[in-house]
Amino acid sequence: MKTDGFTVYVANLRMYHKTAEIAANPKVELCYLDDHHDQVRITGVAEIVTERPLLQEIWDSNPLLRQYLAAWTIPPSSFTEFGPTGCAT
Repeated sequence: MKTDGFTVYVANLRMYHKTAEIAANPKVELCYLDDHHDQVRITGVAEIVTERPLLQEIWDSNPLLRQYLAAWTIPPSSFTEFGPTGCAT
């Protein structure tokens, strides 16, 4: 995962059902809840990332991805950008 302000980039497997759901309806909400039950919700629109330099940057900065995926250029991996349209705490 990578963040840039309130924009969040998430790795995903294309075979997951949520990938098809996001393609059909890109309006999304990301939620975070901490141990004290404080939460942040980011609503926005999701889109598949295709910009190769950005994909390489995400890949290079995340050792966990490299542990589970052979390479970001090989399906079934994809990366989704969640751009915010609103934020609530």
